[in-house]
Amino acid sequence: MLDELKILRDHGIQYVKDLRGATLTPLFRGRPVVNPDVPQADVDALVAMCPSKAIGASPLSIDLGKCVFCRECEFAFPTAIQFTNDFRIAANRREDLIVRAGEDKPIRLDESAIRPEIRKTLRNSLKLRQVSAAGENSGEMELNAAGNVNFDMGRFGIEFVASPRHADGVVITGPISANMAQALQVCFDATPDPKVVVLVGSDAISGGLFADSPALDRSFVETNHIDLYVPGNPAHPLTFINGLMDMLGIEDR
Repeated sequence: MLDELKILRDHGIQYVKDLRGATLTPLFRGRPVVNPDVPQADVDALVAMCPSKAIGASPLSIDLGKCVFCRECEFAFPTAIQFTNDFRIAANRREDLIVRAGEDKPIRLDESAIRPEIRKTLRNSLKLRQVSAAGENSGEMELNAAGNVNFDMGRFGIEFVASPRHADGVVITGPISANMAQALQVCFDATPDPKVVVLVGSDAISGGLFADSPALDRSFVETNHIDLYVPGNPAHPLTFINGLMDMLGIEDR
């Protein structure tokens, strides 16, 4: 008992009661803000230095679906780009992950793009099959954390299950290698309708650093409807959970 009390004293209460209003450390790499007044020479340098080709030039922008959140752009040009600790950066339209110069607004789901059957059928109970499609395990670890006692997404009826036949959708991590393409499709086909598809992490959304690799087969993403994009490298549990809550239309409780 004394050991447990010491841990509580040293670490405090770890349970996150308010998943919507939680505040992360300022060091967290969340939604960026891009300065509209950046010299062209600096813009060119920013584009050239980005390892995942996430930075665009006309206008200056950052694609969070490609960004690996290394912050090298911010370190090199701190007046051009600043990463905030805003973790609510999930979107249901791919184009909404692009943050352009002069924009400083929250990223939220487009309500009109949410399929009605999702909220009608899955709002109170969402079971998901997670597929690591050549992931390197960081994203998978964060998804595991989403269900622990700290974040406890199970309070909203959201859980991971072992079988796609018991699931309401698939959550994909990793850039999707050619060796995993068929297995992913088999898993998706085994999931009953209506089903959702969630891409978690820059690797899953765009291929990330491996986007140009001949070892990938991203035909699944190109041919299937994606219901939720969760950026990050890896994505934070709060980003994942809040994205699902927005998709399902549920509030914290």
